[in-house]
Amino acid sequence: MGQADLLKRFRPNVGVILFDRIGRVFYGRRVGDFSEVGEDRGEYRWQMPQGGVDADEDIAAAAFRELKEETGVVSARLLMLSPGWLAYDFPAHYKKKGWKGQRQKWAAMLFEGDEAEIDLAADDHQEFDDWRWGELEEAPELIVPFKRDVYKELVRGFLPLRDFLRAQS
Repeated sequence: MGQADLLKRFRPNVGVILFDRIGRVFYGRRVGDFSEVGEDRGEYRWQMPQGGVDADEDIAAAAFRELKEETGVVSARLLMLSPGWLAYDFPAHYKKKGWKGQRQKWAAMLFEGDEAEIDLAADDHQEFDDWRWGELEEAPELIVPFKRDVYKELVRGFLPLRDFLRAQS
């Protein structure tokens, strides 16, 4: 898939891998279910924060905005942004404003606050109804199947950073 195709047909999106000080990853349980995309009710509801990038919005700024909106977290430090874009197609019967799918940049961040800061109802459009810390390697099995390849790439790409964080703790 060419870069021009990604830019035209795939919604720009940013995701956040929020690490704690010992290298665990934040997972939020999505409100509702994925029955609209053909998945069993209640399955595959755990994911990392992510959301759309506004026109002319800086990727890092979008990542901090999405993190705050979905988790209430503001005490985070940007560690790195993923190079290039990762993309996935929406299921055939699921269309979001005419987009074929989403193209994503991912921001790895370090949570530097206290867990009391986490507030899933921080925004008027609540995305998650529960949260937990987990291992990065869990990600592909927790996410809806149509996003699974992107999450496998995240695991491969961000394991060295996770291991570095663990070595520092």
